[in-house]
Amino acid sequence: MVKIAHALEKVKRTYDQMIPATTILEIAAAIGHTHRQRILGPVETIHLFLVQILHGNTACSHLRHLTDVTCSVAAYCKARGRLPASLLRCLLTWVCHCLRDVTERDSLWLGHRLFHLDGSSFSMPDTESLQAAFGQPGGQKKGCGFPTAHLLAMVDATTGMILDILASPLRTHEMSKVSSTHSKLRPGDVLVADRGFCSYAHLALLFQRGLHAVLRIHQRIIVDFTPGRPHAGLKVAKSQNGMPRSRWLRCLGTKDQVVQWCKPKGRPRWMSSKDYALLPKSITVRELEYRIETSGYRTRHVTLVTTLLDDETYTAKDLAELYRCRWQIEVNLRHLKQTMGMDVLRCQTPDAVLKEMLTFALVYNLVCRVIYEAAQRQGVPPDRISFIDALRWLQTHSPGRELIDLIVNPRRVGRFEPRVVKRRPKQYPLMTEPRDVLRNRHRNQHVTP
Repeated sequence: MVKIAHALEKVKRTYDQMIPATTILEIAAAIGHTHRQRILGPVETIHLFLVQILHGNTACSHLRHLTDVTCSVAAYCKARGRLPASLLRCLLTWVCHCLRDVTERDSLWLGHRLFHLDGSSFSMPDTESLQAAFGQPGGQKKGCGFPTAHLLAMVDATTGMILDILASPLRTHEMSKVSSTHSKLRPGDVLVADRGFCSYAHLALLFQRGLHAVLRIHQRIIVDFTPGRPHAGLKVAKSQNGMPRSRWLRCLGTKDQVVQWCKPKGRPRWMSSKDYALLPKSITVRELEYRIETSGYRTRHVTLVTTLLDDETYTAKDLAELYRCRWQIEVNLRHLKQTMGMDVLRCQTPDAVLKEMLTFALVYNLVCRVIYEAAQRQGVPPDRISFIDALRWLQTHSPGRELIDLIVNPRRVGRFEPRVVKRRPKQYPLMTEPRDVLRNRHRNQHVTP
């Protein structure tokens, strides 16, 4: 027991600088999490969890080689089970706000904080509880696929840190969870997202909270930049098919206009009747279109809708550049899922999967903090610092160790890669029947008569 306590104290000294034990205990008390004084308390368990995720979500049995902690795997798993997911979520927000408070003064875009929103997915072991909680992709027979969760992430555009992350069943509409992320923002913040988040209901919800948005217009929304054009309104007759439903108000420039969106009569399925009734009957938004001239891009024309109506303060060029930078969240999610390995989680219950996901996001934020500090020291933008190099430095971090110069990725202007794969996969057929069925069939085929 003395050896375990001594090893845990060493781990605590290593990671206390990143997430202090006092902060963990204060947040635990604030959310009402009570715990007995034991060797694997909340502080020690969270620090061990960080070590595990930092090293590629390694096996629990590997921790004794990484930290000299000789407690059993069962004891560690039970300690993780005692951790409330809300504690990890609060720590995630705390880490993000710590860096944001330092950088906010110099990182505002025309006086606004910027956040990116996007969805993705990850898979997990094929257990009954996870199948029931998340489901699996269509076209796969029972026992032949893996449960897959839908992921929704909100990222601070300045620091790259994850402000909020949610997991839900695979067939969950992105918009059904997006309103819960709004509480993390404050009036005046700007949310940038792709066309999957563009709807009247979403824009109206942002209006109610005093938030702004820059969204790519959904492909089903008809946009016409003809000045003074007619509109179809809410009731569309056959003769009005192909006409925009928005009412034209004024022109701001070539393919830049202010229009009025009216509240549709039919509410979206993800929204309750009570909440939909509280939305305003109409909202005034700005529609604009720009062309992409750079070679290598599939999309040539992009149409945006925004609540930022002042064309002198927020020029069309500024908004186009703002939406172009939205691609950074795709890079962020790639680092989280591929570089760190969150595309396939290992826990076998829904609650444990949620904690595993939150810890991945927590470690990701710690890497982003290292990247930002290195960028400030080396005088380059944060997106030039190698993510995997920062991750490797964090893996070998020790108290008092000074941050070294990290690898700076070259800026390759105009570079684009074809969407092809060179590495050939193994020549095995896909599983189309449960493993037990295939095993029995194989056994019967090789039984000697």
